[in-house]
Amino acid sequence: MIVCHEDTAVVILSYNGTKWHELFLPKIVEQAHTGYEVIVVDNASTDETLNYVQTNFPSVKTLSIDINRGFANGYYEALKRVKAKYYVLLSADFEVTEGWFAPLHTAMERDPMLAGCQPKIRYWRDKEYFEYAGAGGAFMDNYGYLFCRGRIFFDLEKDNGQYNDNIEVFWASGGCLFVRADLYHKVGGLDHDFYAHMEEVDLCWRLKNAGYKIGYIGSSVVYHVGGSVISYGSPQKLYYNFRNNLILLIKNEKGRKLLWLFPLRLMLDGVAGARLLTKGEFRQTYTIIKAHFHFYGQIGKWLKRRSECKKLITTRNETGIYKRSIILDYFLRKRKLFTDLDWQPRKLD
Repeated sequence: MIVCHEDTAVVILSYNGTKWHELFLPKIVEQAHTGYEVIVVDNASTDETLNYVQTNFPSVKTLSIDINRGFANGYYEALKRVKAKYYVLLSADFEVTEGWFAPLHTAMERDPMLAGCQPKIRYWRDKEYFEYAGAGGAFMDNYGYLFCRGRIFFDLEKDNGQYNDNIEVFWASGGCLFVRADLYHKVGGLDHDFYAHMEEVDLCWRLKNAGYKIGYIGSSVVYHVGGSVISYGSPQKLYYNFRNNLILLIKNEKGRKLLWLFPLRLMLDGVAGARLLTKGEFRQTYTIIKAHFHFYGQIGKWLKRRSECKKLITTRNETGIYKRSIILDYFLRKRKLFTDLDWQPRKLD
């Protein structure tokens, strides 16, 4: 067990991440004097990650996991062994900036109902633009589809300061997630069966169903490389996108809504598969079918998880749910930017 002397543990999960630590760990460690301790968790790397960190960054504490069972499981196992008031789940391929930590910490200290938050996330390879994983605040539409300010589907916005505010969102990026440790454990932490992708949305939804808030703090900025674990557009990414979204819904959505939403989602996913098929993308079509078969093949497990999640529900906080269809708005109404939606998120107190 690692007991932190500061109230915040910045926990970096790493798999063969030496190249990222060479680039980004110096700045993270340099900024630690602002009030956090750094912990690197080696997720069964096959390179010299652990030795590199221990040799070059003696102030950084380390943990090791013997078997790599994915991103979500890595944190699930590691955070059992870290004692702090707050955790920051920070992916190895993130670059922090001067003063990134204080606005997030201040927001959490100011509002005890704020269970978690994220900074503004921009793209490391083109730093003027937002990045896919969280961007300028993250939301969900009425049909379970996820989107962000600064990134709706395939369109990334340039950051011109339009999202410098502090708002309540539906979910915060798992790439840089500031979360209260006691609440993280109270709701069960990250679900290791997600493996990777949407596990942070599931966690945030459970926190929201328990009556808490999730925030976006626009005065804190970090940069994300992206696609370093699962490549954007890969069949693996597509598989987890479809399978995990179904798990997300069955675990957390209201029962009466699922009665019509699941048949609709089955139809919409079929349309997506048919569209790929007409374009000759047979492997992607098969991936969507496989995701559905794997989901329904374990339906008993997901229903058990739903039963566990229902015990945590107090007052559902649905702030951050867009009560329309982001798919219709984007593809049919051609509303490519968040500002085109004519919908304003709620400011944080």
